[in-house]
Amino acid sequence: MKSWKNSHNGSLFNGKTFGFTGPVLGLIAFVSLVWISCVTPDSVFRMPPDIPDADFVGSEDCLSCHETYFTSFDATPHADVPVHHEDLESIGCEVCHGPGSIHSDSGGAYDTIINPRKSPSVCFRCHAEMRGQFHLPNHHPIEDGQINCSDCHDPHHGTATTGNLNFLNRPEDATCLNCHPEQRGPFVFQHEAMREGCTICHDPHGSINAKMLKERNSVLCLKCHAQELNSDLRIGGLPHRFLMREGTCWTAGCHEAVHGSHVSSSLRF
Repeated sequence: MKSWKNSHNGSLFNGKTFGFTGPVLGLIAFVSLVWISCVTPDSVFRMPPDIPDADFVGSEDCLSCHETYFTSFDATPHADVPVHHEDLESIGCEVCHGPGSIHSDSGGAYDTIINPRKSPSVCFRCHAEMRGQFHLPNHHPIEDGQINCSDCHDPHHGTATTGNLNFLNRPEDATCLNCHPEQRGPFVFQHEAMREGCTICHDPHGSINAKMLKERNSVLCLKCHAQELNSDLRIGGLPHRFLMREGTCWTAGCHEAVHGSHVSSSLRF
């Protein structure tokens, strides 16, 4: 009996068995990877949640009881998300809340529909990367049930952030200040970073750093305040090369009032 190798004139993947050259095989592998990366997230993460024995009824059926949510939804980013399900032609209420036939037939019984406010896993179907951030050492306690996605995001209105446009034209900052009012001010001496918004320094979903900071040490401040990076680091006209060894800017007793101060332009208490 001839061996497998001999009967096939060498290796199965020698580029000749199927009439393909090495470069062609490489191109096929590359295209396959690109195709998988493009189609897999849609088919996995954009499937609506399941409710046993319930059928899809369409968003129009939701209109009679939820007109406020229904009429504003078309202007939100969520309304443009493609959906891959044989019973749904486009995104609608049931993509996040599950099939609504039982809910509709029961006259709106609370326990017959999915409420993403009580189940962040619904949001993670599309925003899977956020699940990972909520498992970092410092994070908002969303999976502990102390807060939920809807406390900061409104999927039915506007840009999906809560808050109002009157706070420095950044509604997301007003959202943070709902829970952190002590940082609102006004301060006699305001940290200019506050004009850029909370997320210029903090990652609101989670971080490996304390207080969900984007950097763990003075590197965070130096992104804006480094004026001369040489052997004599100067910030605000003052040498800081030796001061930087004392700790972070906000823990070394120099600029601990990081959001704003009433007594010091150098942001001290």
